Amino acid sequence: MPLGQKDIEAAQRTLRLEAEAISALSAGLDQSFVEAVDLISKVPGRVVVTGMGKSGHIARKIAATLASTGTPALYVHPGEASHGDLGMLTVDDAVMALSNSGNTAELSDIIAFTRRFGISLVGMTSAPVSTLAEQSDVALILPKAPEACPMGLAPTTSTTIMLALGDALAVALLERRGFTPQDFQVLHPGGSLGSKLARVSDVMQGRDGLPIVPPGTPVSEAILVMMKSFGFHRSFGCVGIVDDSGRLIGVVTDGDLRRHMDSGLLDRAAGEIMTERPQTIRPQALAAEALGLMNAKQITSLFVVEDERPVGFLHIHDCLRAGVG
Repeated sequence: MPLGQKDIEAAQRTLRLEAEAISALSAGLDQSFVEAVDLISKVPGRVVVTGMGKSGHIARKIAATLASTGTPALYVHPGEASHGDLGMLTVDDAVMALSNSGNTAELSDIIAFTRRFGISLVGMTSAPVSTLAEQSDVALILPKAPEACPMGLAPTTSTTIMLALGDALAVALLERRGFTPQDFQVLHPGGSLGSKLARVSDVMQGRDGLPIVPPGTPVSEAILVMMKSFGFHRSFGCVGIVDDSGRLIGVVTDGDLRRHMDSGLLDRAAGEIMTERPQTIRPQALAAEALGLMNAKQITSLFVVEDERPVGFLHIHDCLRAGVG
């Protein structure tokens, strides 16, 4: 058999075994999973996730996923815990300990600490008869499944199902908490996730110096406001028309000026040539929604309004500069 084909078969066998294990994990979920979600959702402090070796690497990832989806969490190395890091735990916290065998020696001190001080313990293990399972307030028992390693030694399948179960807990918790895209954006301000979830209020020009005038303003003066420089842009390119109560009732754009071009244009009032009921956007809307609206309507800017009153101004360049799009 060609060497490359043997590689592909090894990879396919690994993926098949791990997929079968995840299917078994899903089919075997029971009340203990619900109890774990209940326990963690009521923790006033943080979830301290711990594990040794490969289980420790998975524990780090689970802690990161929990923290980024609304469940405060951190990873504590069990070896370091025995040398002072137990001080990171409080009675308001819960511990989630990972061990395939359930008898990992390095976990003994942190398990004993939780029992001594009444700290909730969730165990994740493949061994229902083990120290971890027996001492846990909630034991999440993983299905017995062969490791993908042909010698059955290297943690592969076991760590995969630990990782999958951690993701399942995180998603169940975020749905129970009603975690929103806006909450997600607060915790992910950087990178592509942050830009996709940026709100209009995050990228708009603020209240100061908005291009707004009363309807009786001569067009000649309105043009000066339109041409005023602001932010990173050479000019606003439009002017909003507001009534005596500050409500946005219209907008004058370059297109409105061209449509009313005649010898008396500059002496007319801005309210006479304005476009009524202009497109606007809420400050709470996602910037991606605003960008989509501008593209659909073939416009380059929007007034941001609350209670029909302008509170900001958004140019398409604001969105692009923030990485939205």
